[in-house]
Amino acid sequence: MTATVPRPIVQATAAAPAHDAVVRTTAARYGLRDETLEAFGAELDAIRDRIIADRGQADVDYMRRVIKVQRGLAASARASLFLTAVPVVGPAFWLYGAGALGVAKILDNMEIGHNVMHGQYDWTRDPALASTEFDWDTVCPGDQWRHSHNYLHHTFTNVVGKDRDIGYGILRMSEGKPWKVWDLANPVKATALMLAFDHGVMLHDVETERIIRREKTFAEQWPILRDGLKKSAKLDGKDYVLWPLLTGPLFLSTLAANATANLMRNLWAFSIIFCGHFPEGTHEFTIEETEGESKGHWYFRQLLGSANIQGSKLFHLMSGNLSHQIEHHLFPDLPASRYQEIAPEVQEICERYGLPYNSRGFSAQLGSTWRKIWRLALP
Repeated sequence: MTATVPRPIVQATAAAPAHDAVVRTTAARYGLRDETLEAFGAELDAIRDRIIADRGQADVDYMRRVIKVQRGLAASARASLFLTAVPVVGPAFWLYGAGALGVAKILDNMEIGHNVMHGQYDWTRDPALASTEFDWDTVCPGDQWRHSHNYLHHTFTNVVGKDRDIGYGILRMSEGKPWKVWDLANPVKATALMLAFDHGVMLHDVETERIIRREKTFAEQWPILRDGLKKSAKLDGKDYVLWPLLTGPLFLSTLAANATANLMRNLWAFSIIFCGHFPEGTHEFTIEETEGESKGHWYFRQLLGSANIQGSKLFHLMSGNLSHQIEHHLFPDLPASRYQEIAPEVQEICERYGLPYNSRGFSAQLGSTWRKIWRLALP
């Protein structure tokens, strides 16, 4: 298998210059002509080519260390939950069990699952790191996620009407989406999605909003829902039935710890992902703007549709390096651990071309995102 990166929807051709006045509207705001966009893209290509040529054992060793740490945390967390009835120190064992399990689930989803399933390690030919074989500890089936995320989202990033990650089918996260009375519940819906984010992602490919609008039938979408429910039953059965039963009289204690760990993962994943896509300053695009899209314009769109979150190395690790969402959207198939290395180069290129590089602290991006959720609840 070879890793692939989403490419422009349609390559520019000699027959497409008429798009310059209409399709390039957003680029024109920054004074960018087609030839400038191609030069911009060529500089980013050079970064990507250099990292691809430099990939090696160090990248593999890094991912294997993360997997080892993740498995150790999960095993020690499960073991500690058998000791929560020990006098005096029992509560400490519970706190460690719930917390370590939550961290293990975050690492599994963010730094391991998300990145491996992007094909970032397919070049190793290691079956354990193969994007098409890997599955994660979350209720969304891997093949569904690879379709909705790797293909739809990363190809049509922030294209209204194409990228279903803009609002996940239930939120109004773009002014380009017509306002409806139901959007007054935007903050409530966002909170519900945050609390049950794993199941929200599982329902993503079902496209329930299109079923409600009768654009698709339930029978058409049932196979997708069925596969999601099967995996949900499997993982929820483990967390809320099997593991608690194994601890016998500590059933409720273990149940609470597992629920806490899943909640930790959901709150964190929602916050990191929304901070990377929806804070003020990110752009949305029309379908017309992507017609005849060249490689340079594709890079430009990825840049403007993304935002970074500043933080420590530990913060970047726990975010799956999605704190470098700009670099991730530019180079989704590069090992994510390399994003910290190339981020200063990307920022310098953006500054030379007069383009925004949206990067702020976590609290600033999160606050901005929630203000947007509340603002777009209104007409």
